[in-house]
Parts: sequence; C-alpha cells; structure tokens
Amino acid sequence: MYSKELGINCFGNESSKKRQLNKIKILKKKIKKFKIFLVIAGTNTSQIPGISAAGINPKSRRITALADAEFLLNGASKDYKYRLPFLNAGVTPALISYVCSKLINIYPVVIPLGICGRPYFNHLLVEDKDWGPSNCLTTGKSMPKERVLNLYEKGLEIGKSSKQPILISESVPGGTTTAQAVMEAFGLRVSNLVGSSLFKAPRELRRKVVQKGLLNANLKTDFDSLDVIASVGDPFQAFSMGLLIGARLANQPVILSGGSQMLAVILLVLEFLDVKSKDDFFEDVFVATTRWLVKDNSLNDLLNLINEKYDVKLLGLASPLNFKSSTYKELKDYELGHVKEGVGAGGISILAFLNGFKNKEIVSLCQQNLEMMKSLGQISLEKDC
Repeated sequence: MYSKELGINCFGNESSKKRQLNKIKILKKKIKKFKIFLVIAGTNTSQIPGISAAGINPKSRRITALADAEFLLNGASKDYKYRLPFLNAGVTPALISYVCSKLINIYPVVIPLGICGRPYFNHLLVEDKDWGPSNCLTTGKSMPKERVLNLYEKGLEIGKSSKQPILISESVPGGTTTAQAVMEAFGLRVSNLVGSSLFKAPRELRRKVVQKGLLNANLKTDFDSLDVIASVGDPFQAFSMGLLIGARLANQPVILSGGSQMLAVILLVLEFLDVKSKDDFFEDVFVATTRWLVKDNSLNDLLNLINEKYDVKLLGLASPLNFKSSTYKELKDYELGHVKEGVGAGGISILAFLNGFKNKEIVSLCQQNLEMMKSLGQISLEKDC
C-alpha cells in the first residue's frame, strides 16, 4: 500500500484501509496535473503582539507573505527583493514547498489579497482595487460584505473554469486566529485544538481576541458563511471558499494544504452547501499537512469534530517528511515543534513522495537551499528587524 510504503499517515475519518489506499491512488495518478495556488493575504489581526511567529514583530509580519511567495517562486536568489523575516526558531516552510515543487516540476500561481504593495513577481490579480489588509478581527468588522462577495465569486469563477486538479496553499500571518474565530462563530469550541506557528500556541490571548471579535460582530441567528468572514475572517477564506466550491463543481480533486486554516475553509463551505450534496462534494477533497502538525493529535480531533457535526467523511493526509537526519538547527527545530506548516509544505511534499522522491533527497536539497539563502543574506538577522 502506498500509505504504508511511503509513511503517509491518514487521519480524521476512520475509514477502511481500502478507501485510504484508493484516495492516495487518485492523487498518485494526477501528481503532474496539479495546479498549485498560493494565496497570500494580509489581516491586521497579525499585528497583535504575540499572536503569530510568522515574523519576530508586527512590522516584519507585514512582508512575511510576500517573502514566502517570492521564495516559493524563485528559491534562493541574489536578486531577491523581500528578505525573509527573522524567526526565533526554524525557517520558512516555503523552503520545503520550493524544493518539492521543483522536484515535481510544478510552477505555483500566487494570488495576493490585501498585501501592502503589488508584488513585482508573476501573480494573478483578483481584486480590482487595493483594499489593503482586512481589519483586525477584534473589530467584528473584518471586511465589507461587498469585498467578501467579490472574492468568493472570483474564486468560484477560477475554480469552475479549472481543467486540472488544484492544490490550495496559504501564507497568512494571523490566519490561525481568524480560523478559530470562524469556527467558533458556528458553535465549534476549538480554542484548545487550533494550532499555531508558535512553539506554544497563545491560546489564552487568542481566546480573548476571538471573544472580543464575536462580541463586536453581534451576529444574528440568520447569518451565513459570507457574514462570518465579513465579521471575523480574512481575504484568504473568502477567495478559497469560492475556489474550492468552483473546482468541485468542475469535478476536479482538491488538496487543501495546511492545518486549521484549511479546516476553517471546509467549515465555511459545509455551512454554505445544500445538505444533500455534501458527501459527493467532499469525496475528492483532501486535507494535507505535515507530520509535525499532527503530532499532538489536535488537528485529528478538530477534523473529527467537523466530521461528526456535519456527518461527512473528510480524510486527512500527513506528509512523512522529517528532518531527523539534518544537522542544521533551522531544520531540526521542526522536529522540536517550531513552525510546523505553511505555504503548502505538507501537501506539496506529499506529491513529491508520491512521485517517488525519498526523504533523504528532499532533506539534502532543503539543506543546500538553506545554505544558499543564508549566504545571500536572504534571511533577516535579529538586529535587522
């Protein structure tokens, strides 16, 4: 079985080994056909001190998504424009995603939403005007409903026109907090399950932030998914919700590559869909992440919470990638629980494993690229921040 041979761990729905194997076979057959979307989005929720490890301070978190996208497209380069923010531990997961996307020869499409300044690199523009980052969710008014609807419809249009399977990835500093807010808005008590880029999730801080946002949002009983995003969500959620629905309407398999942020998108879609269509809709939808994110079982519990609430059979896949053999501190930090996931690292590395590449090869290339980015000064030093 592919899952056993490659070490791909299935979590979530307690389905039969046969179903798990069939799911993985679907992905294996379509590896070279996947279109990878990296959605980079800005939310002022990321500016709350202590809320995110995606940059050592609020200022550096403003460019994290841009630096991640640039690295995913170009790798280590002397011509970089956005220096990767200094992290207290680890290194951007864009390193993993870049290495693995090159191995499987797929060039990702970057979609910037509410990012300060238009990127110089190739990207797909989906907003007519520069709205800027969404407001901090504590306001209860993250975005105008008009913007949410436009983003949803644009994602839907792109998804429906897709002629190939898609992988959705993200870089959204502060995104796990907006994800928690969305899930709590629909009655899921998830404050102890939602992960974080930080070694120790700021659960108490996040609980207070979400509580304040929902109080200020004052959502009535007849609210829908778009109302929730407008109140406490972020631009990534609005666009990706449309992209997922559109791609499934086009009968394309979809990998949601990430953790709780992807589960928030699934929850938004489940709340939005007609009850009868849910099982068919999610048959070829996969949640893919890294082994580091499923270590403590919270993502598994979160996925099962959604499975139970909506009576669906969502299946999660965890990449076998590990850095146990590496001598580089930045990579070994992943094994200690730092960073964990982002920029599609879990899903893109799973595609590389399914394509026959070994852990040793991926680790070696990550080390080579890490050396290059350090020698080029592509990672900020603490004193630069």
